[in-house]
Amino acid sequence: MSRPQHMPDPVSSPFHPDNTDHYPRWRDQKLQNYPESLGDLLVEINDPRTLRDSEHKALLQRCRKTNMALYASNTGDDPDPAIPLSLGQRFGLHTLNHNWLADETGLTSLTVRDTGVRQNYIPYTNRAINWHTDGYYNALDRQIGALNLHVVQQAARGGENTLLDHEIAYILLREKNPEYIRALMAPGVMTIPARIDEGGSVARPEVAGPIFSILPSGDLHMRYTIRVNNVMWADDPLSREALSYLQNILEGDSPWIFHGRLESGMGLVSNNVLHDRAAFSDDDQHKRHYYRARYFDRLAGTGMSETSAQ
Repeated sequence: MSRPQHMPDPVSSPFHPDNTDHYPRWRDQKLQNYPESLGDLLVEINDPRTLRDSEHKALLQRCRKTNMALYASNTGDDPDPAIPLSLGQRFGLHTLNHNWLADETGLTSLTVRDTGVRQNYIPYTNRAINWHTDGYYNALDRQIGALNLHVVQQAARGGENTLLDHEIAYILLREKNPEYIRALMAPGVMTIPARIDEGGSVARPEVAGPIFSILPSGDLHMRYTIRVNNVMWADDPLSREALSYLQNILEGDSPWIFHGRLESGMGLVSNNVLHDRAAFSDDDQHKRHYYRARYFDRLAGTGMSETSAQ
């Protein structure tokens, strides 16, 4: 069967391990003038619901380079869900992942829950969340392309985030050993066991797949979690070595990793980059509330054919 004309051969992507021509050119352009601090990712905007063209351009420029951008808006602790939803629409994001714990809007309100089913899941507690990309447990045909966060209210203490562009993680791994990429693109390198509900039925089937994969557009996708429980890893020597090196990158002091704390009215726009969350504590005046928006789309205008890093 011939490949549809709109779908390029994966080998033509710089992310394919057999592409030794395009990759170094893409890598050099990617790293040239790469941001050095969290502040380099930040754009001050007025209101995400009525994003100005200049504000959109500034955010898009950062996302094209780093797959993410931060904004500081004037919305303060306004809980209007239209704030993150309007911003997502401006970036061409329309297919929200209405996960089973999401709000009616499709957004997920991340706050501490002491009752109900949500209290059993770490995002709804004040505990730290280790490195991951969102939706790593989703079926392979329902992977999360874009992840946006909007802060309604920050915690009294803690709650910092750490961010790493997944394309940078790819570069660090490939430069260390190109065979690491082949290992992490293997179809069974990471398996998430099925989730069984209280009645013993399968609420979510087992999902086995790669960590790195190439999208039909030629762009790179990453599904990953650093957690050790409820994950089954490939056990061959090369996979173990590659996974260990990736974990060392994430747990080290790499200059490519950004650290910071978002405050009320601030947010993240991203192509589902690697991230974590520090533990936090609330008080009577400061109860952490984030809106999380997961999309099956990627941010419009950030694809391989649309960026300067080619």
